[in-house]
Amino acid sequence: MSLTDAIWLDYSLAVALTVVVPLLLLVWAFGVGLRPLIQLLIVYWRVSSLLAVTVYLMIAGLPVSFLAGAMARLLILVCVWFWQDWGQALQQSRTGVARAFLLWRWILTGYMGIGILFSGAFVPCAFGMSLSEACRAWFGPPLRFREIFHPQLPVELLGGVGALGLVAYLLYSVYFVWRLRPGGPLNSVLIGGEK
Repeated sequence: MSLTDAIWLDYSLAVALTVVVPLLLLVWAFGVGLRPLIQLLIVYWRVSSLLAVTVYLMIAGLPVSFLAGAMARLLILVCVWFWQDWGQALQQSRTGVARAFLLWRWILTGYMGIGILFSGAFVPCAFGMSLSEACRAWFGPPLRFREIFHPQLPVELLGGVGALGLVAYLLYSVYFVWRLRPGGPLNSVLIGGEK
């Protein structure tokens, strides 16, 4: 398998496992009213939005996209395992959607683990003065996405949207971590055991 084929396979799996499946799980969770799963998936969507930001950064060929993509994978892994109280509630639930989520979480963990190793090898592309052909191969799927969904919009505009999205993501992340600090409002909710 060539590098280009592996990259396209990675993007295809990413669409299936990080967009389609969690969207279906969220709709199903709302349908059955499983609140712990709804809360966990809302947090997941906030965290995984960095993947969308990465796509727009890659459309413009911005090297920071390699760093953003690797961080997105790592943060998604942390997100689906961090919230232990919600995870325990889902393990005790006998609903089909809870079981489907737990299975998806393991599959996603395997995919993200392999993906971190695969895409992590290209993180140095974020710091190079010029991009090699192997680095530029990662821009193929995002450029195809642009052809399908934004054919009339200039690459520079979409890259600007990605850059603004990255700044907004970073600012929100700082705010979120500040709220999780010892004595912070989210920390006290977690320590108090409120679900």
